[in-house]
Amino acid sequence: MAAKIRGPLGQLGAIARDFLRRPTETRPLGKFAVSSAKVAHLVESTVSGVRAPLPGPQFQAIASLKRPIAASTVRALGSVQASTSAGSWASAIDSASEAVEAEQQQQQSRRLVDPKELVGSELSFITDNLARLLESGHPMLNTVSRYYFSASGKHIRPLLVMLVAQATSVATKRQGRTSMLVDTDVDQIDYSLMDRSVTQNIHSDRESQRVNQLIESATKDGHGGRPYAPHVREGLTILPTHRRLAEITEMIHTSSLLHDDVIDHAETRRGLPAIQKTFGNKMAIFAGDFLLARASMALARLRDPEVIEIMASVLSDLVDGEFKQLKNLEDDDAPMAQPDERAFNYYLEKTYLKTGSLIAKSCRSSAILSNTTDDIVEASYIYGRNLGIAFQLIDDLLDFTVSAAEFGKPVGADLELGLATAPVLYAWQEYPQLGPLVARKFAREGDVAMAWDLVHKSEGLQRTKQLASQYMERAIEALAILPASSARDALERVTLSVLTRTK
Repeated sequence: MAAKIRGPLGQLGAIARDFLRRPTETRPLGKFAVSSAKVAHLVESTVSGVRAPLPGPQFQAIASLKRPIAASTVRALGSVQASTSAGSWASAIDSASEAVEAEQQQQQSRRLVDPKELVGSELSFITDNLARLLESGHPMLNTVSRYYFSASGKHIRPLLVMLVAQATSVATKRQGRTSMLVDTDVDQIDYSLMDRSVTQNIHSDRESQRVNQLIESATKDGHGGRPYAPHVREGLTILPTHRRLAEITEMIHTSSLLHDDVIDHAETRRGLPAIQKTFGNKMAIFAGDFLLARASMALARLRDPEVIEIMASVLSDLVDGEFKQLKNLEDDDAPMAQPDERAFNYYLEKTYLKTGSLIAKSCRSSAILSNTTDDIVEASYIYGRNLGIAFQLIDDLLDFTVSAAEFGKPVGADLELGLATAPVLYAWQEYPQLGPLVARKFAREGDVAMAWDLVHKSEGLQRTKQLASQYMERAIEALAILPASSARDALERVTLSVLTRTK
């Protein structure tokens, strides 16, 4: 919605909002008053409509950040003689990365803030908060749905949501209330609404009423006993809605892992046996569905139509990405002699849908919950999009370069699954004999071993890292749109760390 409505209608809407925030037992005049207040609030909401465009001072700078990156022509840095031995390969990667690392050192001539210094205390509560949101009253469902949360995950997505929240908290603001839990004056917001049903009508459903009571009871003492208090450090703010968005993001991500591990017949995840190895396929699928259901409930209770639509579209993107992954090329029936820009665009679109979308759209949603202008919202999205693609490119590279113990999951899995990722596409440009293998998804005996050898003989891994560095640089360009702050510096540090990660 746009800013608060002025005049009598706005006053009526304000009274309605205040009335509807009250616990049921303190509302006077019974059902008639409740119905009247809902009508007044609905009228105000309908009149105010969606958020009006508010470009902001740096909106023109956004266009340059959307220029395409030509992946098929990216070249490796330097001239490196590759080898199939692990030691020679490690040396080759080090040589190929020298220029990138030198640039990183220049950018780090000033000390970039450690993200944990800013949001470590918030992240320390996330596992407990998630357990409270997933309370079902069913011991087995509780155990299965929380299984991967018990391991030491990276929590990169919640980290980004919270850092973007801080970085945008000092940006130019819209004026007034733009949704029920988004307002310039945060002291006027009752954040406990995040844990209450959106409609009272749901209480006529005894099962839903029981679930609501479970969630409300579990969450009221969460986050160290202060679940609805903003976190302020160095003048940077994380609102309770940001915290909840971070939790929603992690639930969506983890649900996709549960489903992926069943589809891919995974053996391990986060150093643990894959969930279906412990509980079976049915339990794993049901747990993934349950996580999505609870994430959807929590998302609806943020009471922001724009954020709800954005984050709901992530679920569509995940499925779309899975369907694209069923084919290595847009037209598998007409394999090309060598991969051209179309082939790389298809791969990168799939990469965005499966990995980048959740990161990008959670960053956008975090900026929206900060009630900031369109330029800041769009820059946050572009940052997340480019970071997400860079993150997955490095993931695809690590599938060829690290051990399973380092990676926390099996390596070489992409080839076994018949997937042609960036290292394979680049190797294919050098070795056309890879084309038939890609077309048949490495299905014949010896295909995987041959593809592995050709990838390591080629410049595919170096070029993949260079492509990731270009997306990383674009992400840092987007950060420059945000106002200077220690949170922005921390986001830059997270971005730079993507290229050097080993898991």
